[in-house]
Formats: sequence, C-alpha cells, structure tokens
Amino acid sequence: MTIQTGKLSDPAVRAFVNAVNAHDRDGFMALLAPGATMSDDGSDRDLDDWTDREIFSSHGHMEVDNESRGGRDLLARYSNDTWGEMRTKWHFEVDGDKITRFETGQA
Repeated sequence: MTIQTGKLSDPAVRAFVNAVNAHDRDGFMALLAPGATMSDDGSDRDLDDWTDREIFSSHGHMEVDNESRGGRDLLARYSNDTWGEMRTKWHFEVDGDKITRFETGQA
C-alpha cells in the first residue's frame, strides 16, 4: 500500500519526494544543504550528475510504500525512463529543514 506523499512524517523528506515527483529541479536543489552528498548502491556519486541523470532527465518518480526512523528511511517503488520500476530503499540525513545526505539503492 502506498503512503500518500502528504502523509510522510519528515517535512524535508516529504518535500524531497514532492520535488522529485513534480520534476521540480529548483525546489529539489533548495532542499539540499550546502555540500550535500549522496550514494547509490553503496557508492558515493556526484550529486548534480546523478540527480540530473536518474531523476530529472529521466522523469524519476517515487511511490513510497513504507517509512521508518521518523520518516527518514523509506521503502519506495522508484521508476524512471532509463531503468523502469524497481524497489528501492532511501535513507536521509537532515539538519533542520535541509537534507545533508541521502543514500539510495535497490531494496
């Protein structure tokens, strides 16, 4: 069962999912703390390159199935034009209203 985005517990993570699904690059970038980092399947990636390739130029979309750790860990069905749909896990580190790091990978 999918969790409606508006019901996600953590405000920064909720805004992240909304920005991804709305293809709102400016809104997405505004959520990230200066120097924010990310990893995909355990390897650190260049955040700008990865988000352009995996989210914005490929029409990424998240359907959240489960959340834990106060909404900072998600299980989601992620889809984009490159890879189709896959089960993914997401982990967010948040400072105030900014995301300092996110980690994703296949679940």
